[in-house]
Amino acid sequence: MSNKGGTAVPLLAARDLVKAHGRTQALRGASVELHAGEILAVTGASGSGKSTLLHCLTGIVRPDAGSVSYGGERLDQLPEKRLSELRRTEFGVVFQFGQLIPELTALDNVALPLLLAGVRRQEAQATAGEWLERFGVRGQEELRPGEMSGGQAQRVALARALITGPKVVFADEPTGALDSLASEQVMTALVHTARESGTAVLLITHDAQVAAYADREVRLSDGALAPVGVTA
Repeated sequence: MSNKGGTAVPLLAARDLVKAHGRTQALRGASVELHAGEILAVTGASGSGKSTLLHCLTGIVRPDAGSVSYGGERLDQLPEKRLSELRRTEFGVVFQFGQLIPELTALDNVALPLLLAGVRRQEAQATAGEWLERFGVRGQEELRPGEMSGGQAQRVALARALITGPKVVFADEPTGALDSLASEQVMTALVHTARESGTAVLLITHDAQVAAYADREVRLSDGALAPVGVTA
């Protein structure tokens, strides 16, 4: 695996982020870069501000100070309409518990981003079926989230996040609710697909075994980020 250092322009860059929740200072000048095709792990203790960082990087939350740039645009200054468009088309987000829509089948959960983009249902479902196969859950199309194992549901969530061909996938503790075998299956599928498609991945995790899948690791401590080193 390569360390995307040097003079290459980062795909996503945060500079000196500051964010407080009431009296709690979650970020105190945090800076980080993510390059195209790179898998970056952000680690840190529970409550260290990792999820706050992710929310700032995706534009879900605006920082109190500092900047977030993506592809030449300042995310922290964009209107909500543009941010929503980016999250729909160029960003994929996966959370710890998948956040699948419980009333929809696996197939319809994965097809949903395409349907929202105006793709015809038959085409969207056909593409969704291909992504379910890619993540090893073909045959589960008609199952609803409550009928799947945790590992199956998380792979469906990954398929949904990647179906639009995003440039960046943000994964917030994607294996936090899974056992070791399911975690390995989910991470193997995510890394393989990201490598295949050239998608950058920002991986939020407290698990050293999950962080080991990344090209590079940074640790969040006292609201700031520091490099841990290249993992491979």
